[in-house]
Amino acid sequence: MENEFSHDSLKNKRFDKAVEVSAQLFLKNGIDSVKMTDIANESGIGVATLYRYFGTKNGITIAAMTYMWNELNKMFSGIFESKVFLAQSGIKQINDLMRMYAVLYQAHPAFMLLLSEFDLLLMSEDIPKKELKEYEKSIINFYPVFEAAYMTGISDGSVREIPDLRLFYLSYAHTLMELSKKLIQGELLPNDDFSHAEEELSTIIDAAVYFLRKE
Repeated sequence: MENEFSHDSLKNKRFDKAVEVSAQLFLKNGIDSVKMTDIANESGIGVATLYRYFGTKNGITIAAMTYMWNELNKMFSGIFESKVFLAQSGIKQINDLMRMYAVLYQAHPAFMLLLSEFDLLLMSEDIPKKELKEYEKSIINFYPVFEAAYMTGISDGSVREIPDLRLFYLSYAHTLMELSKKLIQGELLPNDDFSHAEEELSTIIDAAVYFLRKE
């Protein structure tokens, strides 16, 4: 059994702490405004050491975004594995699942705003795909739960069959995520009115659930 106080274990805990600190700073100030010196000062690790371990600021940024997605995954997984959720009809499970996108918007606005900034960073920095493998794995993937809820709905008669479930899911998941990010960014054009932002998200969700419900 590995000694939890071994040199390697303590070293990893130090850098895990640096990732947590950077995540908190990014959420508070945005990615661009946070410097490596800020992370070093808050984490108590020298700037040169951070660069040696993470390579670049992009390296620790990717690690921080991966960490935040993993934390959200822990929060949501308990909900969809609960007896209460699984005891519901398939269409009710799908409804609750789709509304998790609204929960992300309502309860984690700073994270949603950060996602928009991170997307721009990925496009502008041309980061190699191999450096994003762990990040991609960490992104909440509701599809397995969605598929299970759909199959439950087929069995209990609350959901109708559709030809391509994955395409349906991706279409609505992408729509809800991008709409959430747009709403979080705030009104930009003269005619923008986001005072009914949550209702906009609910309309998309209601349309998806209505389409799948078997009458």
